Amino acid sequence: MSLRYFNQTGWTAIFKGTDTKIGRMVRVEGWDQVTGTALVVDPIRGALRPATDYEDFSHLELADQVVAAVPGGGWRVHWKHEGPGGTPLTEQVLAWLITSQGRATAITVDAHGHVEDADGADAFIPPGGDPVSCQQPVRPPRSPAQWPGGGT
Repeated sequence: MSLRYFNQTGWTAIFKGTDTKIGRMVRVEGWDQVTGTALVVDPIRGALRPATDYEDFSHLELADQVVAAVPGGGWRVHWKHEGPGGTPLTEQVLAWLITSQGRATAITVDAHGHVEDADGADAFIPPGGDPVSCQQPVRPPRSPAQWPGGGT
């Protein structure tokens, strides 16, 4: 899951592209109070604009809506071949993004300060765990009772 699939409204507008513009995904920022039409940012006009005003508007898709963020709680993520030269790589979980659907997504930060989700990780390592001894992948916490701090 890419971070671009998260937004406040829980919806993404899909545009198929034109001869001069490539297809794209744009966050829905809100809804027109009169028509109920999805509004997206028009960067040229510097204003919100109905998604349906664009000739290449295709449809809306559900996006994950973040409702909470909790600290990483000592969890780490491990990739077998993502380090320099295909070596193993282990990074700290900075935070867990919790969606309105109850999904917890691990967010990591690397040595350069780049923030990423850890969706493609080979293993999730619980606090105190050793990446070398993680023979079986550990799945991240899925319910509030399993979240760091017990979901509170």
